[in-house]
Amino acid sequence: MAEQMFFNQGDLVGVLTTQPLDRLLDYKAPEGGCETGAFVEVPLGPRKVLGVVWGPGQGDYDRAKIRSVIRVLDVEPMRDEMRQFLGRVADYTLTPMSAMLRLATRAPGLGGAVSMRKIYRRGKGEPDRQTDARRKVLEVLEQYGGLAFTLKELADYAGVTSSVIKGLVKQGVVREEDAPRDLPYPYLDPKYAGKELTEDQAEGAEKLRASVASGKYGTTLLKGVTGSGKTEVYLEAVAECLAQGRQALVLLPEIALTAEFLTRLEARFGAQPAEWHSGVTMTERRRCFRMVGQGAAQVVVGARSALFLPFQNLGLIVVDEEHDTSYKQDDGVLYSARDMSVMRALCCSAQVILASATPSLESWANAEAGKYARVDLVSRYGAAQMPDMGAIDMREEKLPSNRWVSQRLQREVNKRIEAGEQSLFFINRRGYAPMTICRACGHQIACDHCDARMVEHRFQKRLMCHQCGESKPVPDACPSCEVEGKLAPVGPGVERLAEEIKELFPDARVAVLSSDLFGSARALKEQIEAIARGEADIIIGTQLVAKGHNFPHLTLVGVIDADLGLQGSDLRAAERTFQLMRQVAGRAGRAAKKGTALLQSYQPEHPVIRAILSGDEEGFWQTEAAERKAAGVPPYGRMAGIVISSPDMQAAFDLGANMARQDRVLRDIGAQVFGPAPAPIARVRGRHRVRLLVKADKAAPLQAALARWSAQFRIGHNVRLSIDIDPQSFL
Repeated sequence: MAEQMFFNQGDLVGVLTTQPLDRLLDYKAPEGGCETGAFVEVPLGPRKVLGVVWGPGQGDYDRAKIRSVIRVLDVEPMRDEMRQFLGRVADYTLTPMSAMLRLATRAPGLGGAVSMRKIYRRGKGEPDRQTDARRKVLEVLEQYGGLAFTLKELADYAGVTSSVIKGLVKQGVVREEDAPRDLPYPYLDPKYAGKELTEDQAEGAEKLRASVASGKYGTTLLKGVTGSGKTEVYLEAVAECLAQGRQALVLLPEIALTAEFLTRLEARFGAQPAEWHSGVTMTERRRCFRMVGQGAAQVVVGARSALFLPFQNLGLIVVDEEHDTSYKQDDGVLYSARDMSVMRALCCSAQVILASATPSLESWANAEAGKYARVDLVSRYGAAQMPDMGAIDMREEKLPSNRWVSQRLQREVNKRIEAGEQSLFFINRRGYAPMTICRACGHQIACDHCDARMVEHRFQKRLMCHQCGESKPVPDACPSCEVEGKLAPVGPGVERLAEEIKELFPDARVAVLSSDLFGSARALKEQIEAIARGEADIIIGTQLVAKGHNFPHLTLVGVIDADLGLQGSDLRAAERTFQLMRQVAGRAGRAAKKGTALLQSYQPEHPVIRAILSGDEEGFWQTEAAERKAAGVPPYGRMAGIVISSPDMQAAFDLGANMARQDRVLRDIGAQVFGPAPAPIARVRGRHRVRLLVKADKAAPLQAALARWSAQFRIGHNVRLSIDIDPQSFL
């Protein structure tokens, strides 16, 4: 990486643009000059594009034809550590630098001048008469709480014309204000209101504080049982980071968790931090980007892409629920936010805290090897105790073919209803039924664009493909034989389970938690808050309920199909099933009353089910680690997934076969190539998919070899090739 330099007008500068050109372009520095890292607008053909000054120009082009930078944007220059980080991620993930720069500039209006503008919020008045258009505006304002909108944003979000909003302004229903485009965030006080910690927590918090105070790089695995108060412990590390005058980033795996977490941060530090995720407005994203770069945002709470914000002085990264698979981006730039957090911290001498009750085997292994420090919280906070665990052997249950709740689980739920306590049914399947089949001809309704069965969503009266998002109405007649009245759902989804539970418990108040049943993060938040207040007797949920929610009245968890994740050949199947079951079970008994978790299983003797029930987590990790080590697979070996896709199946297979034959570069480093083979989901969005898998030793220089290997082949016009280092999914 080039050192910090200033270029006078007319000097040649090398600019990295966001366009798909895998090289720097030479330009002349503009009037007033520019420095390394400056965000600039440059001409490219007839267009004006965004770029960053990466260093001096190459000077290998006719100087007379070199054009000048149009202007330097009013944005803090990209720091050297950030450019270094982008380069390292690009090298690790084999991603072009232009794509990395796009990740790091995902804020709207960066080129706009800092000025005043009109913003709109909810006023105190009520409309003189209600119309559909006015109702939509008010719903958007309520949905996003106190966030500010520009006139165009509010009109677009509500799907109305600006005149509707102007009319509401005149009546005082909507408030119009003049405000600077980008205001600094309120001050967060590290001494504002710390909670009293248990001895266990205080000891862990002291270790984390000391790590942050050192000002050096380090990574700590914060492993605590569910309900042990990990959040309060790592917030003490955040407080230390603020006391040091540095910035902190907290990554969350689920947007739905953000609102509850922001409330906790406000209670701890006296004000709300910055937010960065797809649920905030473009106005707020622009503000967050600018203020982070100026150091005027002390803490950012965000999704995985927040890792690429331009922090001025980043001192701490917390990856909450670090085991969660949503930290892996599986389209565009294929990166793991957990792993890249460690790389980001290395570049700026920051600390990383990986927090989880059920850590990934990668993090557990790094702690075992001494690469990461480890802090353990072994008991729940306050009077709460860990739940009792049990299995229900479904082979002994005499259930009809269209029923999924065992009689024992039904009896246990009735006891909780009588006691005024809550029960949770967990099933890791969205929708009503995973398959719809014709009883006349056997046809299974599949997506028109993918090799995937369409899932019935009865609440929405539609069939949906969970691969590409395609949806269509549920037909009356079979699309194949055209016989009416013979289409039948097969298997349970969360909606079908809800139907059964309402029949079994007709007087119970039932709440369903599934990400596709809520139009907004705010609506989901309101439902979660209502459940926490005790406004439901029975909760039915998908994987969403496993992610850190605290329901104090919940004392029983019933897992409908504990065996579901054990099917298939995924090398992480056992690990993910163990994590998910322990996380779901951990929702029970988080207050004074002890909880119970019951797993319905057709194979309760399975080693993973036995490990879940015994609670011997260290024993499970040691067994799983030994098996992975013997097989030479991650985290004790290297893997890369190659996916070739094309509308023409033969073209994809031809390229895959050619790559498999010419694998000498990989054999030279001791790597093996498996495939080509059709991907488990062989067609997505009309493109046929072929997979290869490369396996190598832990110390093998895999990326360099993959780069040389893939560069040998000519990629056809309609063929795409993607390389996924450390793949998390093999679909």
